[in-house]
Amino acid sequence: MLQNSETHTKCEQCIIRQFNSLKSLTKSELIRISGCKTSKTIKKGEPLFQEGEHINGIFCIKDGLCKVSKMSDNGRDQIIHLIRKGDIIGERSLINDEVSNLKAVAVNDMEVCFIPKEEIIKDLQNNSNFSMDMLKKMASSLKNADNVIVDMAQKTVKQRLADTLIFLDSEFEKNEDGSIGILLTREDIANIIGTATESAIRLLSDFKKKKLINLKGKQIFVLNIPGLQQISQGF
Repeated sequence: MLQNSETHTKCEQCIIRQFNSLKSLTKSELIRISGCKTSKTIKKGEPLFQEGEHINGIFCIKDGLCKVSKMSDNGRDQIIHLIRKGDIIGERSLINDEVSNLKAVAVNDMEVCFIPKEEIIKDLQNNSNFSMDMLKKMASSLKNADNVIVDMAQKTVKQRLADTLIFLDSEFEKNEDGSIGILLTREDIANIIGTATESAIRLLSDFKKKKLINLKGKQIFVLNIPGLQQISQGF
């Protein structure tokens, strides 16, 4: 359930916008958006939106993490992206005016701001810097999607797991104990690399035995990046 948050930081004063396309908006545009946005709390496991839903706006992630996935014909969720603090989500459905072909679910408790479609469309039409920034972001997303398709077709599950661990280690902050600052279930990891949960568990155990990683519950400690890179490259 989406819950209205008690925190109402003004957009023009929010540091989060520096990490996404909203940084290209003028102060007056930010003030206008601040007056119509809705701050929300999404609890762990709850959806931001579902596949087939009209989003009718964009979400700016103020805090937390969500997994974006697509349901396959065999009923398996394929995780496409991990969207985190500072990211924007929903812009593609906004621009092509179609229902979302993906769903987004909170991995942990999230704070998000929802900006209505009509307000973002105004800025896309009137602010060329903002429009260009959004286009660059979508082009980057398409490039990443192309890479995922190629990896699924050409790399083994073992290679894809190594790639995923390298990505998580490089893109997410570490906890004080050195573990990756994101807790994913074994099923989540399986849905990222496109395999059965049992296969992902076996591979993780194998990586642990080889001292490439260490595991403590859901916590993952990456110990040997060069070793993972060798596996990724097929050695």
